[in-house]
This record gives sequence, C-alpha cells and structure tokens, in this order.
Amino acid sequence: MKLGVLFSGGKDSCYAAQLASKDHEISCLLSVFSKNKESYMFHTPNIELTKVQAYSMDIPLVIVETEGKKEKELKELKKLIKFAKKEYGVEGIVTGAIESVYQATRVQKICSELGLWCFNPLWQKDQIELLNELIENKYEVIVSGIAGYPLDEKWLGKKLTKSSIKDLIKFKEKYSFNPSGEGGEWESFVLNSPMFKEKLIVSDSEVDYKNHAGIFYIKGVDLK
Repeated sequence: MKLGVLFSGGKDSCYAAQLASKDHEISCLLSVFSKNKESYMFHTPNIELTKVQAYSMDIPLVIVETEGKKEKELKELKKLIKFAKKEYGVEGIVTGAIESVYQATRVQKICSELGLWCFNPLWQKDQIELLNELIENKYEVIVSGIAGYPLDEKWLGKKLTKSSIKDLIKFKEKYSFNPSGEGGEWESFVLNSPMFKEKLIVSDSEVDYKNHAGIFYIKGVDLK
C-alpha cells in the first residue's frame, strides 16, 4: 500500500515512518509549516529542516504553510493530504501519535472524509519502551524544545541516550511527566535513523531559554 507520512522531523514521525515502511511503500512525506509556536496539532521547532531530512531519506516532501489558527489549520492539512492522494497515489496516512486523542481523531476524520486509511503504528505504545527502541535502532535524537519543569536549559540540544532516558523515567515517577514528551514536555529532532542515507550534523545553533521553556534552534547542518 502507498502511504504518506505526516512528518515533523521528530522521533515519533521518523520511527512511525520506519515501522510503516516494513510492509508498505512510503510515497511521500507531508509537513505542515505552522507559524504558531503554540500549535495544538503541529510540531514547530526546526520544522524547515524536514527538507534536509527528506533529502537524506530520498523521499519526496510536500509542504503546506499555515498561520496555525486552531481548527483552521486542519483545513490546510486536509488540502495537503488531498494533494498527496492525487499526486502520489497515497492510500493511507501515517501519524506518530502515541496518546494524543486530539491529534489522532482529527487526522482520522480527514482520512475518513478522503477515503484513506489512517495508520498510527505507535498508538498506545509504552513510552519508555519506545525510547529504548530508538536507541536500539541507532537513532540519533536531540531535544529541540522544552516546555516546563523539571527540564532546564541543559536539556536543549541534549542527545537521547540510555542515561537521559533514566532521567526521564525519574521525572515520570516524581512529577507525572510524559517521558516521550507526548504532553508537550519536550520536542525532538532526528539527526540520524535507519532510513537516513546521510547523517545530519549540526554546524551552527542557538538557544532561546527562559523559565524552563526554550528552543534549540538549528541554524546550520551538514550531511555526512
């Protein structure tokens, strides 16, 4: 089956794409460039670098821009998916949703209206198990954004490792924290995965941080 992947460049969409590719053809990646940093639906830190990731994966990337107004941004998403169906012949859409009913139900509704299958390979997956699988599969993931205590500035740009996973488990036990960031606690960016033909290396970056919230802006990348 030909599938399109809702792609943010973060760990969940990258891993969902990998899982879906085992039994299906990934025809294209679909990215929404939202101008609203507080978007309910879409990942925003370093979203423009999905172009570089798509190049490394050798998969076409289709982009739509949106002001990010709640619910209205779904109309742009529907246009994007409709275009992918027409131009790439996709029969289904892959998402990296784990627990977000808000995101999953809205994508499901759009797919239903367009006669497409909605595939959520990570749905209800144990979050610690997910993080460990990323390490086992040689993913290179960095923290691109944080939004709340106990995360602080030192987490921005930090790589996901067995050690950092242990810290996230402690936060889960002490603060009812979603270790995979499903509640918006942290955002990620993938520098390397089994689907990448070339690894991304950060050559320039900038940190914007205040009161346990911030973004790790990637200003430049090289391919190796």
